Amino acid sequence: MKDPNALETRLAKYYLANLVFYFLPLVLSKASGLDVGVSLALLIPFLYGYFGAYRASAVNAWKPIALMALCGVVATPFNSGSISLFTFAGFFIGFFYRGPGYFIWLASLCSLMFGLNLLLKFPGYNFALFGSALTVGISLFGVAEAKRQAAKRAMAQSDTEIRRLASALERERIARDLHDIMGHHLASIALKADLASRLLGKGDTNSCKKELDDLTLIARDSLAQIRAAVGQYKRKDIADILNELGQRLREKGLGVSIEGELPALPVPLERELGLILTELISNILRHSQAQHCWLSSSLSDQGLTLQVKDDGKASKITEGNGIKGIRERLAAVEGKLQLDNQHGFCATIFLPAKALLSNQGDN
Repeated sequence: MKDPNALETRLAKYYLANLVFYFLPLVLSKASGLDVGVSLALLIPFLYGYFGAYRASAVNAWKPIALMALCGVVATPFNSGSISLFTFAGFFIGFFYRGPGYFIWLASLCSLMFGLNLLLKFPGYNFALFGSALTVGISLFGVAEAKRQAAKRAMAQSDTEIRRLASALERERIARDLHDIMGHHLASIALKADLASRLLGKGDTNSCKKELDDLTLIARDSLAQIRAAVGQYKRKDIADILNELGQRLREKGLGVSIEGELPALPVPLERELGLILTELISNILRHSQAQHCWLSSSLSDQGLTLQVKDDGKASKITEGNGIKGIRERLAAVEGKLQLDNQHGFCATIFLPAKALLSNQGDN
């Protein structure tokens, strides 16, 4: 499934149209070549921070926000349109931060603008007041956008739960059908066995043999049908496995977050992923002192990325037989495993797109 934020990311370049207010003072004031040159040069680090903010998480969003704010500070002596750069930073502050963090960031930006106003001896406080008002106002749009996306994800999660419930009900229906099939075949077997017994009592061995042969065929056919039906309808997909592993973690007292949706996968690949994820979760339960665990997935044109991470104490990663086995399983489908322990344990699994498409007929 596509990342729920993908549309916003694609539109990021169009939001840059607001940079017209960055260039407007240069045009209206007939700026010098130095002013124009510095203003243009600062767009490079600003754009790096801007697009970096779209890829950032709440943990590291401060880096691109700080970079955009720094560009605004450096640009101000050459271009009062730097207010525009501060407003972009304000939007992402509203998007990523809540509570004290939100107010501290905004107060810092506003203080910067008042400090620049005094340092550069701008007439009055128009620069600081106008810039602060705009930054705070735009930050509220960031807050609204964050709430919209949260509601969108909640709706998607609700739809997923409904689909899973429907799937569970369907499996129950199929289980009832299996019961009916077994009842029918068992009745036939009982009838054939009774008839064979009577024929044997009469000494009609030929007819008895025929009934026993029929009974054997019925039994084999029943077994084949039951195995096929159970294999098809009782098979757990990777989403079910993730939920079961999440429940296993919760039973051990860990908080669990499961994010992202998974595509339909080939049966052999689902089986391998189930074993891999089970091994990773077992490692967390055995070795980690974590309080929370995150299980996430994301799909792109390049392939599928699965991530298992916790907030336990960082420790040296020793690759035992379990991890080596995971690498071997992934190597068979040209997948990769990346381990990191900078902020707790983090295992990232990548599967190329062609691995997701192979053997689809097995689904």
